[in-house]
Amino acid sequence: MKQARLDQLADGIFAIVMTILVFEIRIPEYVGVASEQNLLKSLLDLSPVFLSYLLSFSLLFTYWRSHHFIESILAKNIDTRFSNLNAIFFFFVALVPFSSHFLGKYSYSKTAIIFFALNIILIGISLFIMRQYVINSKTIENASFTKVENEHANMRILFPVGAAVVAIFVSFFSTSLAILLFTIAILFNLLEKSTKHTFLFIDLFREKD
Repeated sequence: MKQARLDQLADGIFAIVMTILVFEIRIPEYVGVASEQNLLKSLLDLSPVFLSYLLSFSLLFTYWRSHHFIESILAKNIDTRFSNLNAIFFFFVALVPFSSHFLGKYSYSKTAIIFFALNIILIGISLFIMRQYVINSKTIENASFTKVENEHANMRILFPVGAAVVAIFVSFFSTSLAILLFTIAILFNLLEKSTKHTFLFIDLFREKD
């Protein structure tokens, strides 16, 4: 398989999945003319769904960006095993519209929180395995990178995974706090200097090479 074909497939899958997310937000229907008050109340009632849409869209964008870097910049060529790892990654990405809508409709439920968290964990782990395979594979040539660059890239992939794991435990006590953890994880990846500040703190407690 040519590398460009896999890149096109990834772009297509992410575009479709990110578009499907908004289809799950249903327009309120009323018999006759709806009052402004009823429409406003309907929008407020949909706020959990809009929140899950925002979280999921942002999540998918950050993972699309990470996947693009791994598949198109870090890897200079691909092989069959790398393509298979991509299939697993795409499988979990395609599940996001369901897990997102489930969370939006039942944001008060720890079951919905756990399902959404597991989806994030599986996406992150599959992406991390993909990156490690590119770096360590004997059949794939990769672009040069420094130790610091590698640490920062791994942090961006694994931070949402760690936050999702914590969110699962937190959901047994507070679903609102669990959703806040999802939000923090996504903001972490959207902010440009988040890993820089994180490692400034980590470096205070680890020995210098």
